[in-house]
Amino acid sequence: MPANAAMRDYLMSRRSVGQAFLKEPGPNAEELEQILTIGTRVPDHGKLNPWRLVLYTGDDRALIGEKLAAMAKAKNPNLEEAELERELMRFLPPPLTIGVLSSPKAHPTVPEWEQFLSAGNVAFNLVNAAFALGYAANWVSRWYSMDAEAARMLGAREGERFVAFVQIGTPSAVIEDRPRPKLDSIVSRWQSPE
Repeated sequence: MPANAAMRDYLMSRRSVGQAFLKEPGPNAEELEQILTIGTRVPDHGKLNPWRLVLYTGDDRALIGEKLAAMAKAKNPNLEEAELERELMRFLPPPLTIGVLSSPKAHPTVPEWEQFLSAGNVAFNLVNAAFALGYAANWVSRWYSMDAEAARMLGAREGERFVAFVQIGTPSAVIEDRPRPKLDSIVSRWQSPE
């Protein structure tokens, strides 16, 4: 296989773009289909498709914020106004958010944790696909991915859990790269314990 310099350069410079910097326009229908197709081309032991995607767009984004704010207030009546405002904006301003659900299937040789990792790969592929089409993206989880009531409201079914919410839009700022770990601090060679 020949080297792919463009892919290498992209992977060496890829960085997330935060929610506040993801603006309209978002992907059109054809671009969204490409993003979803690329997103689901992941390692999948057993060909189980152990994941599912939920799209959040248009006016639904503000409605979701209202529902999340109401849930947050019910769980914490002392929630301050600034925190309520943050809940209202959870799915704004990005024009598109894709919820990635781990939806494991019973299988004798493919453990659930491996299926969960496959769903994580979907989330990362969605991020890469967005950038490949000229958009930017951000992967978030937040409290509502782990709260059963909120997860149901956002589309989780019995036995499923959110792995990520991938927010996609047109970048409105150039984001500086963050410090990356030095390889010698995170990489080691295996040595036999003898």
